[in-house]
Amino acid sequence: MTEPTLGLDLRELRRMPVALVLTLILQTGAGLLWAGAAAERITVLEQRLDRAGAIAERLARLEAEVEAARASLNRVEALLDHGLHREDRP
Repeated sequence: MTEPTLGLDLRELRRMPVALVLTLILQTGAGLLWAGAAAERITVLEQRLDRAGAIAERLARLEAEVEAARASLNRVEALLDHGLHREDRP
């Protein structure tokens, strides 16, 4: 009985044109280069995202401080308006 093969005999492998083998090698190399470049782009985007998170946190704190300053200013203006109205009365 003949043992089953994977569908490719070594004698058939020798008959493959050199151009086909070279093409397969080049395409594999190009695929590896593309995957490496994609991984680098992903790394850069992750770093940008980390920095953007820190910036967003700082912006949220600044917004809260501005709101507190605005509320304080409104209280001061209200006190000044109230005091001026008292002085206007005889």
